[in-house]
Amino acid sequence: MELRQLALEVSRIAQDAGRHALTDQLNPRDLKGLDLSETKRSTLDVDDRLSRFIMNRLSYLDDFNGRWEDRPEQCRPGERYWCVGNIDGVINYTRNMPEWAITVSLFEFNEEGSAQPIVGVVHAPGLGVTYLAARGQGAIRIRKTQIGDKREKIMPSTTEHLKGSVVSYGMSYVSEESKRALNVVSAIAGQPADIKRVGPASLDLCKVADGTYDAYFEPNLHRWDVPAVSAGAVVCWEAQAKLRTWNGGMVHWRRENDIVASNGLIIDELRPYLQ
Repeated sequence: MELRQLALEVSRIAQDAGRHALTDQLNPRDLKGLDLSETKRSTLDVDDRLSRFIMNRLSYLDDFNGRWEDRPEQCRPGERYWCVGNIDGVINYTRNMPEWAITVSLFEFNEEGSAQPIVGVVHAPGLGVTYLAARGQGAIRIRKTQIGDKREKIMPSTTEHLKGSVVSYGMSYVSEESKRALNVVSAIAGQPADIKRVGPASLDLCKVADGTYDAYFEPNLHRWDVPAVSAGAVVCWEAQAKLRTWNGGMVHWRRENDIVASNGLIIDELRPYLQ
């Protein structure tokens, strides 16, 4: 199956999973308490059910080489692994906010032994919107409307300067990590027309890709953020938005990252504040 068709099939799976998750969101009796300790990812009963549901459905498309988290230490060129995330934006989810997402990406190892995501799907059931992209195929947004689904090719904004822009940021619940994000916010305050903090990471990346935001930055993205960031990354890249680490390097999928996504035009003015 070609990657474009694969992305469409994955988006349908994410949408089906999203209907279950949205039902659970409206029924708080199904939710476990949050665990926001430094060593454990926030968990919900629904996460486990969604993961099993999505992986089962993906297996009917193509198992490839298995799950990203189960990959061996050494992988061969051409191997592909599904990366299915927990709910991205778990606090928004538990507070009945609509800004949360289900994310799925597909990683492929290249000849140098480096893995990069080549398919990304970000579905936000509460917003009725799905972003999907595949390597070399561009990125699209599917929105639910009164007359049916509307598919649109997306592209970043053309805002040229930090002054007057709209910037989004994310931050951790760990105090020292969140201070890094807030220090940047304080430093750039007064230049952007607005600085947003809604989240989650996957949707923030997609909103840079579709021109809603001109830039998004977040420090200290962890191992558990890989599913969300990788899915959003493919959407960014295929929409021709720019995604790098704060120092200008490539995102590394085996360690923590400080990331910044932009329309490619305001990054030179924003990056000095990220050093």
